[in-house]
Amino acid sequence: MTTFLIVCLVLALVPAVLTVVNLLAYRPPPPVGDAPAPPISVMIPARNEEPLIAEAVASVLAYRGPMEVIVADDGSEDRTAEIVESIAAGDDRVRLIRESGPPPGWNGKAYACWRLAHEARFDPFVFMDADVRLEPDALPRLARFMAESGADLASGFPRQVTVGFLERLLIPLIHFVMLGFMPIPAMRRTRMAALSAGCGQLIVARREAYFRVGGHAAIRTSRHDGVKLARAFRAAGSRVDLFDPTDVARCRLYRSAGEVWSGLSKNADEALAAPGLIVGMSAILLCGQVAPFFLAVAAVLGPPRPWTTDELAMVAAAVLAAWAPRFAAAWRFRQSWLGALLHPIGVAVLVALQWHAFVGVLLNRPSLWKGRDRIRVSTD
Repeated sequence: MTTFLIVCLVLALVPAVLTVVNLLAYRPPPPVGDAPAPPISVMIPARNEEPLIAEAVASVLAYRGPMEVIVADDGSEDRTAEIVESIAAGDDRVRLIRESGPPPGWNGKAYACWRLAHEARFDPFVFMDADVRLEPDALPRLARFMAESGADLASGFPRQVTVGFLERLLIPLIHFVMLGFMPIPAMRRTRMAALSAGCGQLIVARREAYFRVGGHAAIRTSRHDGVKLARAFRAAGSRVDLFDPTDVARCRLYRSAGEVWSGLSKNADEALAAPGLIVGMSAILLCGQVAPFFLAVAAVLGPPRPWTTDELAMVAAAVLAAWAPRFAAAWRFRQSWLGALLHPIGVAVLVALQWHAFVGVLLNRPSLWKGRDRIRVSTD
């Protein structure tokens, strides 16, 4: 038992310590003051986004500097294209391109972004999802971050708006996994592709570097563009960085429990549910983030057992170490306090979701998102 407790404590302490280090390194884009407004191209891939697209475009148009908003309608079956056209009719900064769907071997979003990049005129590029909302000062601050950091590609997780129970339980774990297991200072010092993190909801790229690397064409089969595009840039020798857009962008990623499950499952096989990661990460998460709470309950409510003082101290320390990053993130990123309190349950559900996705891939079950299955094999 003592050995197991030590393992649990270490596995809880490591992400807790790394989170503290990363919270210091994960900084918001700087304010711009009276600096001249830079020209920016904002690109939005959109498929069946009728309820969201007008507000997304409006949030971008709040920027009064030189800019353009280009929306790629990716074979929508609703009024997405018509809504954008009506906005463009009254504002020449808005353009629409229509796509009937990706060619063989391409993921829909990747192809839409690749086409958008070829239509863009300004530098830098900003790719954002239709469910992201920007503050009026977001774009110049993102451009300032790129200029000061020297990065060729940068991204960050907008403030995640969560309403439903499963949203509050699982969505904040996106921050937890990134900050608890990816050392941001080491990422900035090296060009190792494995040390890559990113968020496909909001990506900023330098035009020259984007086309030199191959942009979204380099990850054409992937649904996980946040991480995969960062890895492609790093593999090509380009610099990648992260910024904290909590106060400049927000996003409600999913709007029902079913969307949460399907959305987090759709690219899990390219992340924690990847064959080389799922067993190890499941053990790390369950031992470091779930087991300490079960042990604490067993110590308080379970049948009598000769717990030593040292064992009880290790259990208490592991529980505090597991909880600390979640409560720190709830304060810093305005996340759900209920989700933080129920952290061990959230992690257990997340692990179950990863295995569900992993088994689905093994059984070749369709992983549908917006009516399309994943692209498994490129047909170049």
